[in-house]
Amino acid sequence: MKNVPCCALIVLLLSTPLAAQDAPPPSDVKVEYSPYPEQNYPNNVFFGDTHLHTSWSTDAGMVGNIRGPEDAYKLARGGVITSSHGLRVKLSRPLDFLVISDHAENLGLAPAIAESNADLLKNEWGKAIHDTVKANDPTAAFDMWIKQVNAKDDKLAGAGMSKTYWQRSNEISEEYNEPGLFTAVIGYEWTSMPNGRNLHRNILFRDDMDKTSQIVPMSSYDSVDPEDLWAWMEAYEKKTGGKALAIPHNGNISNGTMFDDITLTSKKPIDNNYAQRRMRWEPLYEVTQIKGDGEAHPALSPNDEFADFYT
Repeated sequence: MKNVPCCALIVLLLSTPLAAQDAPPPSDVKVEYSPYPEQNYPNNVFFGDTHLHTSWSTDAGMVGNIRGPEDAYKLARGGVITSSHGLRVKLSRPLDFLVISDHAENLGLAPAIAESNADLLKNEWGKAIHDTVKANDPTAAFDMWIKQVNAKDDKLAGAGMSKTYWQRSNEISEEYNEPGLFTAVIGYEWTSMPNGRNLHRNILFRDDMDKTSQIVPMSSYDSVDPEDLWAWMEAYEKKTGGKALAIPHNGNISNGTMFDDITLTSKKPIDNNYAQRRMRWEPLYEVTQIKGDGEAHPALSPNDEFADFYT
């Protein structure tokens, strides 16, 4: 064969009957193949969103977003929905998971106003903001809400609103969660803004509502200090046997506070204990989102052409 010219070899191969090139039929013999040595990386990659707001976030629901958690899950799973602008939309590829991280601060206020929720109307401030919206002055109503948020004065404390809408959001997550096909991760956003500095965290739970329904999300009305948030997360795990994770974001508009070398409240230098606790509760950091990158700012990085993305 070695003396056959190359052109003749090509002809010889091409003239071989096609049947001779078929794969052999399945065999009953079990063959074990060697695995990759020291395999310690994931074999499957999943795509999703860990930071999505719906109309149940007051800063979205009172400024034009009329689509709630159910629409968000439908869209994420590949369905068609009508957007707040009246357009039919569908993702080119369904997501594998979704975290609806609506803000804990007065969770569900916008739909409560739309529904004329009975508990809301029993509250003096709640009725006032409800009536302002119904009088077609949503801008004034939003200003009312922003004022009390900035003052850390929860006018709806004791009205039961947060518990009601947290329970409802849990139930919706359970409805759309389908193991092996789509994961609806229960979560929310803690919206700390001490002196206007962004210390926001998205809180994710690796649990079903049998555990998450036992609590009401900690909000910035309770505390703006991340160390208090970590203590709350630890208490949640001890109480329920569940597991929680915090993901900070947009530290580029924290004026350095997100990664300060002193603690927020006591102003003590961070130490090993602080670092260990932060690593325990916040092993991840959100780098980018639709609102912009979270690792830079033009004031800090004037020569970085990407530092001003969406700022």
